[in-house]
Amino acid sequence: MNNNDDILQAIYQVILDRKNHPAENSYTASLMRKGIDKILKKVGEEATEVVIAAKGGKRDEIVCETADLVFHLLVMLGFHDIPPEDVYDELRRRFGTSGIEEKASRS
Repeated sequence: MNNNDDILQAIYQVILDRKNHPAENSYTASLMRKGIDKILKKVGEEATEVVIAAKGGKRDEIVCETADLVFHLLVMLGFHDIPPEDVYDELRRRFGTSGIEEKASRS
């Protein structure tokens, strides 16, 4: 695991811990309790905020909103017990392949 993966893995492990040992005052545990629809709503909201920030072009806003989106994607993965490594593996599989070719191979 490289340094970039370390923080994502560390956050993911905390997410799983909050899922399996929910605390009353945990934002992540409250999302897990509310279920997948609430988690997906947050993913959608954060994705929209990334788009708005990118359109505005302010670097700090883009970075902060992207961090929020990545966090909520990790919560969604944790809800489904999908480790981030599975996503990394899929990206590695696609690496070096034309996006057009890769997409065509899915059908």
